Amino acid sequence: MTLSIKWLGHASFQIKAEGKTIYVDPYEGEYSEKADLILVTHSHSDHCDASKIRRVRKTETVIIAPEDCFSKIGGSVKSLKPGEETTFGNVMVRAVEAYNYKRFRSPGNPFHPKGYGVGYLITAEGKTVYHAGDTDFIPEIRQLGHVVVALLPSGGTYTMDNVEAAEAALAINPEIAIPMHRWDTDPEEFRKKVEANSNIKVVVLREGEEYQVV
Repeated sequence: MTLSIKWLGHASFQIKAEGKTIYVDPYEGEYSEKADLILVTHSHSDHCDASKIRRVRKTETVIIAPEDCFSKIGGSVKSLKPGEETTFGNVMVRAVEAYNYKRFRSPGNPFHPKGYGVGYLITAEGKTVYHAGDTDFIPEIRQLGHVVVALLPSGGTYTMDNVEAAEAALAINPEIAIPMHRWDTDPEEFRKKVEANSNIKVVVLREGEEYQVV
């Protein structure tokens, strides 16, 4: 069965699988289709955009987000801590760690401290997609298990840069790696390092472009 991934920009994705429409970190891009499931990695406004969530939310839409997003989003919202998982129809969602240990707002004050946000493993159509959230190349990335598609931040400043994201991709060893949260960095640097050192296929999407994972 086919799973489709559309990059909407920044860290925003639309995933279609198991007859469901899933949005992760809705912020950039067009939002014409309603959501069955919305996943939010953390409360920063470029990942948890209440206006975009309202645009795609239906009465029965399931929303999963860290607890400090609840008041911003409103209504019924669920939370998963790292290691916790839930099922939504034939879709399984597991939260994993996402944090900075080397990028700081001020000394000792990371942009994304441990416990602030999460990444997600989304399993559907027999395939697992990893959305890393905003994170450095943390040790927990080496323990994700089998991943078919890895969506990895590569813009530096607040997350991994291209070199670190490539190292993370090599550690995960997915079938496909897609750079996101790229800012003005060159994703070809990420592609070259990954493809020169592995059999991983790097897919560099344009905003609004969709990729079919067969």
